[in-house]
Amino acid sequence: MALVTPIATDQQDDPRPSNKVILGVRISDMTRGAAIKTLLASLAANHHRKLAFCNAHTANSAWSDGIFQAQLTKFTVFADGVGIDMAAKALYGAPFAANLNGTDFVPALLQAASGPLRLALIGGKPGVAHAAADKLLKLAPQHSISVAMDGFGSDDDIQIFVNQLTQQPVDILLVAMGNPKQELWIADNINARHAKLAIGVGALFDFLAGEVTRAPNWIRSLRLEWIYRLAQEPKRLFRRYVLGNPLFLLRIALIKYGFKPF
Repeated sequence: MALVTPIATDQQDDPRPSNKVILGVRISDMTRGAAIKTLLASLAANHHRKLAFCNAHTANSAWSDGIFQAQLTKFTVFADGVGIDMAAKALYGAPFAANLNGTDFVPALLQAASGPLRLALIGGKPGVAHAAADKLLKLAPQHSISVAMDGFGSDDDIQIFVNQLTQQPVDILLVAMGNPKQELWIADNINARHAKLAIGVGALFDFLAGEVTRAPNWIRSLRLEWIYRLAQEPKRLFRRYVLGNPLFLLRIALIKYGFKPF
């Protein structure tokens, strides 16, 4: 079973995105190819960019937390998941151009970058970031990884990590602390001095390291991977999916019919 779903980049692409706002989050409506081209162009131009992926849980969190919603305005945000597509169709009459979940998109971005890039990773349980780094270098061996650190270090350890990035900036920083913690951490700690591109990647390290098994391709093609994940981790994900998904759809329905969601 493939760990990463292949992402085609030979779309008919316009790198200038339109946007759709879902529960206060402005999401770039881009094809997969255009998204990759845009980020590679940004890296080549030495521009600093923060990237997040918005699923129903992200949108719920942003709607409930004004600080998180405000911090997301500093990010380029891509659409992730069937719930976000359902919301776009309900509110705008059409789904997003592509499902750009970080688990598939980030490895594809690295594979599409021909020139060597310098990467850094932070997050996950002890050992997971290093295992994920090894996997990424097998997928995209043209790059190098300067530092990988788990997300269970002390505040001093994490500050040392940030100081390392200040002294030796990287092209891409991957942060796996869970959503919304990872985006808030990036917003508070990472700027152009540290990385050209900082990405909140959620469970990517766990998938790459084999800590969590991805759904079979046929489940992914039906866009039901969230059910597979819920079955694997019911206690941790019950609130997010069983309670959060209906809440998200209810909020979208209220907006559609002219009511203010709670």
